[in-house]
Amino acid sequence: MGVHQAQLFRQWSAHITLSVHTGPKPTALQLEEFASRSIDVVEGEVASIVVDDDRLVGVSLGDGRVIPADAVVVGPRMIARSGVLSALGLDAVEHPMGMGTQIPCDELGATTVPGVWVAGNVADIRGQVVHAAAAGTWAGAAINADLIADDTRMAVEAMHAAHAVTIDDAVLLARRDT
Repeated sequence: MGVHQAQLFRQWSAHITLSVHTGPKPTALQLEEFASRSIDVVEGEVASIVVDDDRLVGVSLGDGRVIPADAVVVGPRMIARSGVLSALGLDAVEHPMGMGTQIPCDELGATTVPGVWVAGNVADIRGQVVHAAAAGTWAGAAINADLIADDTRMAVEAMHAAHAVTIDDAVLLARRDT
């Protein structure tokens, strides 16, 4: 995400420096893109923030170098709070963009465990409040549809048991009554 964020922040400032820290080194293509937009890239682990008279002045690297800075942005790593889901057999997986982890699910929130749905940031770490609310609505509708299907299946089974009829018999009886 640092590569993306450096390009994003370049829209707002002509003075951007990407510190690789412990992340992967940019590719040759990414380095070329940075150079074309005057984005500096610094390798080395960040050791601390340098403050002078209660004002940020730079970033200190592990090798002793100090990179001047007026502002520092740290991209968060978002982790799905999924302990209760792990107990159900659902493990968080890495987000495709490397932003953190989330629980895999379909577009309605259904997981690989029957009867378990997820919504909000546990299902999509990119989502904001509006997205999470909408996902909750869709998951709720899917849960209700699943419950209706179960109720219907159980009602059909109960009817068959009570009348000792097969599905074919029930169809014939229904046709006879119409």
